[in-house]
Amino acid sequence: MTLTRDLVRLIRTKPVADADLERAAGFVVDTLACALAARDTAPAKAIATLSSWSTPDSGRRAFYFGGLAHILELDDLHRTSVTHPGTVVVPAAAALAETLQASGRDFLISVLHGYEACCRVGNAVGKAHYRVWHNTATCGTFGAAMAAAHLLDLSEDQAVWALGNAGTQSGGVWEFLSAGAMSKHLHTARAAESGVIAALLAREGFTGADTILEGEKGFFAALCPDPLPHAVLADADGPWELVQTSIKPWPCCRHTHPAIDAALGLNSRLDGATPDEIRVETYRAALDVCDRPDPTEPYGAKFSLQHCVAEAIRAGAVTTSSFDGDHRAAARDLRAITSLGVDPAIEAAYPRAWGASVKARVGDIWLEERRAACKGDPENPLDREELTVKAIELLGLADFDSGAARGLIDEIYALADRKAPVATFQSVFLRA
Repeated sequence: MTLTRDLVRLIRTKPVADADLERAAGFVVDTLACALAARDTAPAKAIATLSSWSTPDSGRRAFYFGGLAHILELDDLHRTSVTHPGTVVVPAAAALAETLQASGRDFLISVLHGYEACCRVGNAVGKAHYRVWHNTATCGTFGAAMAAAHLLDLSEDQAVWALGNAGTQSGGVWEFLSAGAMSKHLHTARAAESGVIAALLAREGFTGADTILEGEKGFFAALCPDPLPHAVLADADGPWELVQTSIKPWPCCRHTHPAIDAALGLNSRLDGATPDEIRVETYRAALDVCDRPDPTEPYGAKFSLQHCVAEAIRAGAVTTSSFDGDHRAAARDLRAITSLGVDPAIEAAYPRAWGASVKARVGDIWLEERRAACKGDPENPLDREELTVKAIELLGLADFDSGAARGLIDEIYALADRKAPVATFQSVFLRA
């Protein structure tokens, strides 16, 4: 027996409750809104020159949707795997569900399956993997393939082959950040497309390695200095990984969110006073990715702990406009007095918990706010109405009025009760 085969069996025997399907629908709402809101950005326009939802090819559709879903940095985040599963799984599942005229219920089950595969592989890659590799890209291919395997009704052997061929296509490194390049969106686009291709080939008898994870020349050996293979199958009877995934309330790198939450708490306590010094302490990975004291463009600001904390303290809010030139200029002085460090207790808890401490000194007085979790995490989730408000705001950027946006959201939640084919995405993307 191999880890891949055991993973397929674990996922396919896991019971699905109505509440799980409703939660899956919420993540579809979030991912679709993030993608549609990004359609007029420069990366989205570039991606659209290669493919769109009107492309009569499931892989290309997944590429398009997957690329758009990650642009605004408002997509979901699974903490222990350090992945954004929705950006890969939902596009792959949506593309195939519409092509195959799958039922709404089967579509949502495929989303659950895809999150499970992506996150369980991500749980096993170890901390060192993330220093070079973008987990969403490398582990996302497994999620896209597993979602596709359900919709294609693949046999167990075929599903194993699909994961094998997904794993051999894994890639995506962090070097794009040094130049503020757009490659991160290519990561999710290709991962979604690769998973669909892997599953479609498996249906035709195209074999893949069943030891793709643990093999001598497999995924762990190639990409993971400190893998945790046991984590692939750990806690098999626990909740679906999807329900342990966070939804972002703020449009920036998720590593900045606990610090933003803490900084917003300080804003209310400072009562208008300007700090003389700010100190942010968090886990090492957050500093590795988000130590940017003076970002010069919006994307860099979204990956700057200094800017996000300064903006939260200065403005009392972090919104889609918080990273533009005027806001970067307004927060410059506070960024200059913001220092970063690692808190040993927070580091020890990562990635099970993503925490931060933010301290502000006014004269001789220090104020501190600590967060072990933040708004949007499973411990403090966005409820359905809060998620709806977020989605309506995003869909407004795609020219949906509030009534049309709420109607679309309700239609997606209704997919769990539908035996009729999925028809949402074609009309929505063509409208957008």
